[in-house]
Amino acid sequence: MDKVDQFESLFKSAVKEQFQRQDVRVTSVLVVADGDRDAVKTYADRIRGFLSVLGANVRWTDVSSSEFSTIQDLMDILEKEDPDLVCTHRHVGSPNQRWSWTLGEVLDVLTQATDRAVMVLPHPDTDDAATLPDRDTSVVMVMTDHLTGDGHLVSHALRYTMPKGRLILCHVEDDAVLARYTDAISKIPEMDTDSVTGMLRERLLKDPTDYIASCREGLAEAGVPVTVEADVSFGHRLAKWKHLVDEHDASLLVMNAKDEDQDAMHGLAHPIAIEMRQVPLLML
Repeated sequence: MDKVDQFESLFKSAVKEQFQRQDVRVTSVLVVADGDRDAVKTYADRIRGFLSVLGANVRWTDVSSSEFSTIQDLMDILEKEDPDLVCTHRHVGSPNQRWSWTLGEVLDVLTQATDRAVMVLPHPDTDDAATLPDRDTSVVMVMTDHLTGDGHLVSHALRYTMPKGRLILCHVEDDAVLARYTDAISKIPEMDTDSVTGMLRERLLKDPTDYIASCREGLAEAGVPVTVEADVSFGHRLAKWKHLVDEHDASLLVMNAKDEDQDAMHGLAHPIAIEMRQVPLLML
């Protein structure tokens, strides 16, 4: 490495992305669920209990799936009500609830065709939904493979974390990808495989670790009564996420659902939403 490259590398490594907190306002919530009006209200009341962190000054609107016959009808309702948050469940407005590997057409559209946050909660007929009022958002977990610089994601997670609760910022690097890079490095005679791989592992974990430290420092200086915890590691992502949810007993998972480069849901979001059916998900 020549001196110019060395200097540039040292300069880049010294620059640390700082947490920039965003103002996240939730003044109106739309609940969309299956069932008649009484059933939807009962379900919505459970959600209101679970989301007590939002406070009393929130306008809630409950909508039964029987009130719209097409997705466009629902989009018209969204435009009229203009909610900051949409709360719903898998397969809303669909008879195909037994197909566990899909979220349903309505949710696919809600998460991709609008700029609103969407919370996916347990189906009204499940035991998990019945216990929602007994739970709260005291343990909120951010799930991502690219945490550094994502103040939008962290700020939303913070808004839903109960005072004196735990905000757990998780960043998981895919160990299968690292293994592929290690194999490629091992085939380059000029490189020491163990040394380069070790430095790569350290570098990949350092940036999100430093970013979480800036989140912790920024929120502490602002006097925010939330404990910020870090969990940065390598692993097989989906299996690792399941383990983290159980380990921390997370009550709400927050993740990015949109991908700037494609119309489909963000790569991590869809399998997580499919597999983790017992815990509420906030999809941004």
